[in-house]
Amino acid sequence: MSTHRPSTARGFALAAVTAVAAAWVLTGCAYEEDICSSGEYPVMTVGATGSACVSNKEQPPEGYVRYPEGKVPLKVDDKWDIYWNTHTLDKDGKIIDAP
Repeated sequence: MSTHRPSTARGFALAAVTAVAAAWVLTGCAYEEDICSSGEYPVMTVGATGSACVSNKEQPPEGYVRYPEGKVPLKVDDKWDIYWNTHTLDKDGKIIDAP
């Protein structure tokens, strides 16, 4: 009588897939995407809801400003990313409702 066992490689692959699936379920699919890449910071358009990322070595381009201190979006759909979808800064740096 012969007993069939799965190969060791197949067993490791199955264990790896199971571990990844378990981690995905346990974290609640909580992947958070950064607003900007490493070495960049987010800026917003003056008077509108547009945004961009600028190298840490550069100043914001014309028509863009840094977000107010403490109100900088860091992750997609975080508190400040959502807030700045409906707010902006006027030419004097005052927070206003987006047009």
